[in-house]
Amino acid sequence: MSSTRFQAGQSGNPKGRPRKHRRPNVSAFEIILDKTLTITQNGKAREATVEEALQQQTFKDALAGKRLAIRKVLAMIEKRERALEKKNPVPGRIIELKQHYSTDNADEALRILGIAEPEQSFPTRWKVHSWAAQAAISVLAARNLITERSRILGSSRLTPKA
Repeated sequence: MSSTRFQAGQSGNPKGRPRKHRRPNVSAFEIILDKTLTITQNGKAREATVEEALQQQTFKDALAGKRLAIRKVLAMIEKRERALEKKNPVPGRIIELKQHYSTDNADEALRILGIAEPEQSFPTRWKVHSWAAQAAISVLAARNLITERSRILGSSRLTPKA
């Protein structure tokens, strides 16, 4: 058995299995879109891809008022805008918010709305107009009445008598 094909410890295929050639990850549609054809534009013939020719035809149809073409052109514009925004993002502005709480601001708001005004004898004291006080009391009374009714009735419902 000394006249065997392979020496002991040596592989029969030193280079290994040949690699499988991968097909490019391109669809048949993309291959067709990349093909070139001759188009006539403004009386002159020129080379263009099928994709470019289709876009030109869509633009013409959109300008002619065809609704589907208009939608397609708007979609193309939006897609392009998103791509440009992704490529060149707009830096965000930092807006600083400041809050000022002052009794003077609240007092001025009450004066402007006609709810209250400073007393003549004591300018630091404010007098609430009677209509505003009555409105506040009636709102609170109505809220309390509703709360009291719901507490008494609980989850039961009133049914009208037949």
